Amino acid sequence: MAIDRDGHWLPISTSQALLTGGPKPDSTSLTVQGSGGLVPDANIGAVVDVVFPLLHGPFGEDGTVQGLLELLNVPYVGAGVAASAVGMDKVLMKSLFAQHGLPVLPYSVVRRAQWERDRRSVLRNILDMPGLPCFVKPANMGSSIGVSRCDGDADLEPAIERALSYDLKVLVEHGVPGYREIECAVLGNDEPEVSVPGEILIQSTFYDYHTKYTDGEAGLQVPAMVQAATAKKLQALSREAFMAIDAAGMSRVDFLVSPDESEIWLNEINTIPGFTPFSMYPQLWQASGVPYAELVSRLVDLALERHEEKARLRRDRADEDRA
Repeated sequence: MAIDRDGHWLPISTSQALLTGGPKPDSTSLTVQGSGGLVPDANIGAVVDVVFPLLHGPFGEDGTVQGLLELLNVPYVGAGVAASAVGMDKVLMKSLFAQHGLPVLPYSVVRRAQWERDRRSVLRNILDMPGLPCFVKPANMGSSIGVSRCDGDADLEPAIERALSYDLKVLVEHGVPGYREIECAVLGNDEPEVSVPGEILIQSTFYDYHTKYTDGEAGLQVPAMVQAATAKKLQALSREAFMAIDAAGMSRVDFLVSPDESEIWLNEINTIPGFTPFSMYPQLWQASGVPYAELVSRLVDLALERHEEKARLRRDRADEDRA
């Protein structure tokens, strides 16, 4: 089923037309699913074999849809509820990575109530960090929406105001001049595999929403031109990050690497990466010997495998009742 930008679930006929390359319906003519629910049958398992969520941002990548599918007892591709929520929340993610000893940049957290109560103290604490530039990000958004780069003290206040318009808490992260954006793709459940690294090539000051979604503004170098030892370290860190949040199925792990490759910082993990044939995740696996069709098939198999494993867990309380 397709979902429009306002969060409306579209009828099956409209969704199928979109998936087969049909014309995008005019927003004024969209007919949302009625009171009959999201599926035509109360027993969703009878009509759906597996769900492949390709939803980015809140209400798709953050565990909400995953929770719905868990309640419906339907197999689905990708991370579960907890891993999806942690992967979406940059503050929880960074905290968990730090607890696992993974290399993250210095950061601070700003909450809306704290900002409204005493913004001067908040700004002072931020400026006590290692220094500018820094990046101000809503904790729970995707595609770099609401993210600002701050090169001077005067940039901070409007950047925080902007980020707080998207979320109740904000991550303020120290910036690294001259860094390279390098990513790895992870595939698997309990024993994940990691692709070759790839690099995002940009001309702008950072990889913002405009750069990500405007043709010609960014390029991909797959595989990335890095030393063999650096590639091996990136792959090991990707696997550790994946395991740290208890991810499953697929993830893309993003890094910041210094120009001389002497330092590597773990930026974030994306539990639902871009998945067009031209997106980084499929391209990384293509370069690693897994073509697109095989990648889709393996992800579906991993989803079914995980669902079967969870089905073997006990849900009764017989032992406790006898105690």
